[in-house]
Amino acid sequence: MIAAPDSVEPGPSRLSADAFVERLRSEGSRRYHNHHPFNARMHAGQLAKADLERWVVNRFYYQTRIPIKDALILSKSEDPAFRRAWIRRIGDHDGTREGEGGLVEWLVLARGLGLDEAEVQSCRGVLPAVRAVCDSYVELVRTRSLVEAVASSLTEHFAPDIMRTRVAAWERHYPWVDAAALAYFRARVPRATRDAEEALAFVVAHATTRAAQEACVRALVAKCTILWGLLDAVAEAVAEPPARPLPGRLP
Repeated sequence: MIAAPDSVEPGPSRLSADAFVERLRSEGSRRYHNHHPFNARMHAGQLAKADLERWVVNRFYYQTRIPIKDALILSKSEDPAFRRAWIRRIGDHDGTREGEGGLVEWLVLARGLGLDEAEVQSCRGVLPAVRAVCDSYVELVRTRSLVEAVASSLTEHFAPDIMRTRVAAWERHYPWVDAAALAYFRARVPRATRDAEEALAFVVAHATTRAAQEACVRALVAKCTILWGLLDAVAEAVAEPPARPLPGRLP
């Protein structure tokens, strides 16, 4: 007697567009780094100047990774229309000419805190843990499919709210920072809104199976974990303790 083949259980059905969008928003919203205690303290005016400086210095390294991951996303696409649209993001950060773009705006923020721009730009003061977690974002984009890589950028959906909160908090609690130094935060509100809408439309259209949808959710969760890990590293950093004299020797 020939044995009947094992039955194959059907996989879960593809989520509707609305259900998929809601899943992405729900997972991202509850994991986004606006909930991190460091951001909560920042927005409540509870950070010392040294805390803000440490964050600005370390977050700059993350900013430098953004155009690199966007270039990787471009390299994954065979569609000229997609590439024409996505390449704008690199211009937003690198500028379309010298002296413009998000990286320059971040250095203006650093100057507003009294930091040395050249030193910030050198990234010599970046914590090893911050460098590692930011590099992991580039690696995530490098190793995932195009639609997953785009999905990882959907944290931008939550960026406008945190940027509005940040501008109001800095103006209220840290008035010694020149208002012009907050240009990066202000500019990200419309840019992130536009970018998130485009990315979401792409992900919904191109995640054509339930497995692809779940992979996109995982990519977004991974990106949220990266942002959270960056703040963990910054929050946990402490100054080097003074060297102790050897036993039996005078200090």
